[in-house]
Amino acid sequence: QVQLEESGGGSVQIGGSLRLSCVASGYTERSYCNGWFRQGPGKEREAVAYIDNSGSIPYYADSVKGRFTISQDNAKNTLYLQMSSLKSEDSATYYCAYDRGTCPGPSRYRWDYWGRGTQVTVSS
Repeated sequence: QVQLEESGGGSVQIGGSLRLSCVASGYTERSYCNGWFRQGPGKEREAVAYIDNSGSIPYYADSVKGRFTISQDNAKNTLYLQMSSLKSEDSATYYCAYDRGTCPGPSRYRWDYWGRGTQVTVSS
């Protein structure tokens, strides 16, 4: 059973930065995809960024392009999301997601495994 544990959330001022981490365990696949989603109050869970472990070009939501960077350390089984130039609309619970094989796309319904989430609050 795949388990995902996020960390790194918190409160930050507008324009600030945060780095989220997600440690994965329990998987055996040689090919997989890891990603970050977020869900704000009253909103649908949306894809932020995702990347497979073969070095393919990562996906970024338009709203975060140029500000967020997804990366992974395969030796540490850890996925990162570096967030910069944060805006109030980035406030949300951020979830780590995992799926076997190629990346299933930005729909949350196509991803199989989820972490519990970490809260990010951006304010003035």
